[in-house]
Amino acid sequence: MSEIVNKVKQSKLETVDLEKVVQGVIVAELDLKDFLFHGLILKEAEFREKMDAHNWEQYRGAFLAVYCSTDAILPKWAYMLVVQHAERFAENVFFGNKSQAYSQIFKLKLDEKDWTEYRDRFVLLKGCSKMDVPADVYMYATKKLLPHVKKLMYGEACSNVPVYRKSRS
Repeated sequence: MSEIVNKVKQSKLETVDLEKVVQGVIVAELDLKDFLFHGLILKEAEFREKMDAHNWEQYRGAFLAVYCSTDAILPKWAYMLVVQHAERFAENVFFGNKSQAYSQIFKLKLDEKDWTEYRDRFVLLKGCSKMDVPADVYMYATKKLLPHVKKLMYGEACSNVPVYRKSRS
């Protein structure tokens, strides 16, 4: 009987699992409609009072996504005021919903990574994960990898799509 050989383990393939980049990250959302008169009108004094009374401590250690779910037109200073209150507690504050915040967090984390470790390697950006990694994050990771890799693929080791191969010049 012949031995079963794991060809994936023997390959030169390096797998990058983007989901692991944000593992353990907590994103909280803050809907500014709750700070508005009837959810639509910003009355400065009332807005500031509600900001002061809000429990900002609940965002300690989390990333905060700030948005407004109504069609209210908010002045830019309203968002600035949120940052002023949240910055002592939240890891960072982003404009947008949770999904948009995750895209920004991915990019911050990817900027911290040393991509030279993939120099002249065959790299697979893992396609399947528990989290729906946004397409813009795959694009961003691709831009980070292209200057370094010999070959870039997407998917799984057993079934992948070639994306890039360095020319032999």
